[in-house]
Amino acid sequence: MTETETNTYDVVVLGAGPVGENVADRTRAAGLTTAVVESELVGGECSYWACMPSKALLRPVIAQADARRLPGLAEAVRGPLDTSAVLARRNWFTGDWTDDGQVEWIKSIGADLYRGHGRLTGPRQVTVGDTVLTARHAVAVATGTRAALPDLPGLAEVRPWTSRDATSAQSAPGRLVVVGGGVVATEMATAWQALGSQVTLLVRGKGLLDRMEPFAGELVAEALTDAGADVRTGTSVASVSRVDGIVVVVTGTGERIEADEILFATGRAPRTDDIGLETVGLIPGSWLSVDDSLRVDGTNWLYAVGDINHRALLTHQGKYQARIAGAAIAARAAGTDLPENGPWNAYAATADHESVPQVVFTDPEVAAVGLSLAEAEAAGYRVRAVDVDLSSVSGAGLYGEGYKGRARMIVDLDGEILRGVTFVGPGLGELIHSATIAVVGQIPIARLWHAVPSYPTLSEVWLRLLEAYRDN
Repeated sequence: MTETETNTYDVVVLGAGPVGENVADRTRAAGLTTAVVESELVGGECSYWACMPSKALLRPVIAQADARRLPGLAEAVRGPLDTSAVLARRNWFTGDWTDDGQVEWIKSIGADLYRGHGRLTGPRQVTVGDTVLTARHAVAVATGTRAALPDLPGLAEVRPWTSRDATSAQSAPGRLVVVGGGVVATEMATAWQALGSQVTLLVRGKGLLDRMEPFAGELVAEALTDAGADVRTGTSVASVSRVDGIVVVVTGTGERIEADEILFATGRAPRTDDIGLETVGLIPGSWLSVDDSLRVDGTNWLYAVGDINHRALLTHQGKYQARIAGAAIAARAAGTDLPENGPWNAYAATADHESVPQVVFTDPEVAAVGLSLAEAEAAGYRVRAVDVDLSSVSGAGLYGEGYKGRARMIVDLDGEILRGVTFVGPGLGELIHSATIAVVGQIPIARLWHAVPSYPTLSEVWLRLLEAYRDN
C-alpha cells in the first residue's frame, strides 16, 4: 500500500495556465505559501493551443495582406506565404510544446509545482496522486475549458479537428471545412486559407461573429470570400463521415462536401467534470458561479477564476480576474474586511460586466469593448449608435489602398458617456485600449473632445466619431 503524503499551504491553485499562474503570482507576492497543480503543460491552453500559436499563424497572414495594399510593395509579396516557415515560427512560440521555461517561472516566484491530475477531495483539500494538499485559506480552481463537440453520430470516428489541432497542425490540409462562425472559426479560416488550404466555412446562423455588431461579421465574411474561402451561412451539418481518408460532410439541405480535414469550432465546455466538485457539494461538469471577488457562491474558501466561471472567456480577462482573486485571497487571509458591493475596487472584477475588450485577429481586425447596440438596449440604457466609415480618416488611406473599415460608438444619452465601441478594419486592434479606457473610465463626451488624436493616424477615427455625434 502506498503511503499518502500531506502538505499544507496557504493557497492551492488547481490549473497552471495563465490564469492559475497569475493567482499564484499574486498570492506569493502577498507572502502566502502557494502550491500549483497541473495535469498538462504549465502555461495552459493559451500558451500551446490558443492565443500564442493562433496569433503566430495569423501575424504573417495579416502582414502580407497589409503589404498587398501598398503600391510599391504589393508587387513584391504577390506569391504565397512560406507555410513551412510560418509553422516553424509558430512552433518556436509554443516552445515546441515543452514547458521548461514556464516551470522555471513557477519556481522563481517561490511556488511549488505538483504535476498530475488534481481533484478536490473535501473542503480546502486537493489530492494529486498520493499527495494531499491542504489549504489554510483558499483553493483557486483555474482549469479552463475544452472544445465542445456537437452530438453527431460517428463523429469520434471522423477524428475531427478541434481548436487544439487547428493551432498545432504541422501541414496545411488541401481542403478544410470549418464549422462555426465565432472567433476561433473565423481566425482559423483566415489563417489556413492563406497558408494553402481551400477553406469552406459552414455557419449555422445568419452571419459571422454574431455576438458583436452585425457589420463586423459582414466585413470579415466579405474579406474571407475575397481571399478565396467559401463562406456559407444558414448552413447546418447533418452528418459527417470519413471514407478512405476523405471527410464527407452532408449539410441540412442534403448537399455533400468533401474535405481532407474538418474543424469544429462550435463552443467551449468547462473542464470541471473530473475535479471532485461533488465532494464539496457542487455539480461536476458545471460552470461555477462566483461573486465579484471570484469566490464561488455559497463558499468562503473556494475561488473559480477564468473561463470556468463563464463571465468572460478570454485570456486577458481571466488574468484580470486572477489579479483580483489573488488580492482578495490575500486580504481575507490577513483578516481584512473587503468592501461590499463596491464596484471598481481592488477586490472586485467589475470590468467583467460591461467593459470587456476583445480583438479578433482576422483581416480585417475586429476590436470591441463594452456593449453592442443590441446589448445596451437590452440592458435598458437610452443609447444612440454613432457610425463612421474609416475612409473618412486620412490615416486609413495612408495605411493602404482600398482601406475598408467601420467604427461605432454607443453613447449613453443620459450621462453622455460611452457604453461600447467597435472598430473593424486593418490595424485597428491596437486602438481598442483607448476605447477601453474611455468605457471603463466613463469619460464624458465633453472631455473626450480634449483628447486630441495625432494626425495622420488611424486613431483620428475618434475625432470623426465625436463629430458624427455632434453633427447628427
